[in-house]
Amino acid sequence: MNKRSNISVQGFEVSVVDQEDQDFISLTDIAKKKDDRTDQVLQNWIRSRQTIEFLGTWESIHNQDFNYLEFEGFKNSSGANSFVLTPKQWIEKTKAIGIVSKAGRYGGTYAHKDIAFEFASWISPAFKLYLIKEFQRLKEDEILRLEQGWDIKRMIAKANYRIQTDAIKNHLIQAQQGAKQRFVYANEADMLNVIIWGKTASEWERENPNLKGNVRDHAAVEELVVLSNMESFNAQFIKEGISPEERFEKLTDIMRTQMETLLKSKSIKKLDKKSPPSIEEEKN
Repeated sequence: MNKRSNISVQGFEVSVVDQEDQDFISLTDIAKKKDDRTDQVLQNWIRSRQTIEFLGTWESIHNQDFNYLEFEGFKNSSGANSFVLTPKQWIEKTKAIGIVSKAGRYGGTYAHKDIAFEFASWISPAFKLYLIKEFQRLKEDEILRLEQGWDIKRMIAKANYRIQTDAIKNHLIQAQQGAKQRFVYANEADMLNVIIWGKTASEWERENPNLKGNVRDHAAVEELVVLSNMESFNAQFIKEGISPEERFEKLTDIMRTQMETLLKSKSIKKLDKKSPPSIEEEKN
């Protein structure tokens, strides 16, 4: 499982994993709070009518492929002493997506956080509260790390932008002064904006009046990496006296090549956090 984290809840380690951009929490770990025979604990919980109705309601909200016919059959059978239901049976029969049952390393039964909190409440109301508290702390830490990482990427882009502006100052400005200088800087920056995003900074702002910041603040990781590299290349091209037209062509070729490579990079995808592998993919 990728992006797997552990939180400690009243002395019990509980795993949290990412499943298609959703947080899934280990029901198997939570069940240990009640008994080491976690399979039996889960079966006792899922076979109750109250649980089945809750799971059915959750699936009806989030799952368009949910099998209502099988759900009704389970609900009608619940309450009988002979009725037996396992998480795996629930998943297979109803095509449920809120619970995931896997074998092997990091295996066990996982559920969407909504369902996991409901299960924790069945185990112990106090345990549920502590679970929510630790889960929220985990998400706050993740947000902080993401923000710090984004700041670092922005700092790299700004550093290379300084390299480019120094090159402009030394090789293009020459005798220009006052307002004319600002246009030179703006034109060089906008050339890169046009190459990567197909528009100038002012054009982007006019098209996105409700967004704060500029086009670079809303860029993908791949775009910022390429931008950073292109600013270094452009600074060198300026020093070599290459014309704006030729620099535009060269930088466009560089952008296409680098973007194609980066879009295939798994490490960049992990930084961007837009395409996390599923539980099944991490096992393979």
